[in-house]
Amino acid sequence: MEFTEAYKQAGPCAFSPNSRFLAVAVDYRLVIRDVLTFKVVQLFSCLDKITYIEWALDSEYILCGLYRRPMIQAWSLAQPEWTCKIDEGSAGISYARWSPDSRHILTTSDFQLRLTVWSLLNTACVHVQGPKHGSKGVSFTKDGKFAAICTRRDCKDYVNLLPCHTWEIMGVFAVDTLDLADIQWSPDDSAIVIWDSPLEYKVLIYSPDGRCLSKYQAYECGLGVKSVSWSPCSQFLAVGSYDQMIRVLNHLTWKVFAEFTHLSTVRGPCGAAIFKEVDEPLQLDMSELSLSDDFVQRSADGVSETHIQVRYDVMEVPITLPSQKPPADKPNPKQGIGLMSWSSDSQYICTRNDNMPTVLWIWEVHHLELAAILIQKDPIRAAVWDPKYPRLLLCTGSTHLYMWTPSGAYCINVPFPQFSVIDLKWNLDGSCLLLKDKEFFCCAALPMLQESSDYSSDD
Repeated sequence: MEFTEAYKQAGPCAFSPNSRFLAVAVDYRLVIRDVLTFKVVQLFSCLDKITYIEWALDSEYILCGLYRRPMIQAWSLAQPEWTCKIDEGSAGISYARWSPDSRHILTTSDFQLRLTVWSLLNTACVHVQGPKHGSKGVSFTKDGKFAAICTRRDCKDYVNLLPCHTWEIMGVFAVDTLDLADIQWSPDDSAIVIWDSPLEYKVLIYSPDGRCLSKYQAYECGLGVKSVSWSPCSQFLAVGSYDQMIRVLNHLTWKVFAEFTHLSTVRGPCGAAIFKEVDEPLQLDMSELSLSDDFVQRSADGVSETHIQVRYDVMEVPITLPSQKPPADKPNPKQGIGLMSWSSDSQYICTRNDNMPTVLWIWEVHHLELAAILIQKDPIRAAVWDPKYPRLLLCTGSTHLYMWTPSGAYCINVPFPQFSVIDLKWNLDGSCLLLKDKEFFCCAALPMLQESSDYSSDD
């Protein structure tokens, strides 16, 4: 594995959809780098600190959210002198996103008063009154032709369907939710999934014309859905719940065909490989060296941590996993499936049960079995799948990077002192991985995955 040098950052970072550029926020400056050379190709200065960035799908434009103002600024890579500024005045801006055609920007005002579609081609704008949420509740079809926008009026949730070329509402239908949480089109654009707030376990599948295809409720009288995710092939819908289980529905009957339970104790028979991160101190034989006591003491106090290596040990069952019980008197308990992500081939799904924050579970969906468990020393911050291969990378805020493939798990040293990896992002073509520290970032190029890959912690 090869790493670039570390570069300064002070905000969000994002790869362009065409995988050619990397946008990095450094306070009020937006730095655009070439992914191959990491040279700066454009530098834009915004009017305030950048808190959010998003590329247009054609990679020609990029917007910056200056939510402290609040204001949106958009820039063009092809025409650096061109700029666009959106200010909603007293209504404010809580969130902004691109439309699939890359020529419209959707903003949501504070307190969800309205959603506005701004055109970059002319001065026209379209308003949708009463959006349900700021950053959620909006989903586009994969072909970019239609948008589904959730609204609420008269204590009832609705879905508005709009074509992305005219932005005129073509259909509205009410949904059977008490407090709609979010909405997602399926990757093949054939269905829409809607789920209720955690107070009501309810998952609803609708056709694009508003017909309810299925209603799923696993249980009553308890906190319900915490995460929902379509598989890339559109054949499976995974629902993570506060009861520490994942239920996978199929796209033919919308019935549950798999249930994956996250138990604190794993017993046999179990075919999964269980990897546990352990310290591996670097042993230095200094017995034959003549050193003063002061030097030895300073060395032990100052540089001992820099020699700490880590590795994975393979554990046997039965094993008790580290877990914590959330307090019953506080809201939003750290419990249930808070992280859930599919591999690009829809064969694996990784999960984190939030009351076991240091444990990552990897499930093999086609065989309906647990493939692996990774037990980390620190809580898992992020886990991302390679866009091309069944390869998973994760970070825990330590100076190491962790990788799982079907052939095993590996610990990788980041070659920068005090570089704590707190977030990961893949370039869409899988050519490089961005590692983010609190003040710096670097990128890593991973070798092509082979069946006989032999990784080590020194790679």
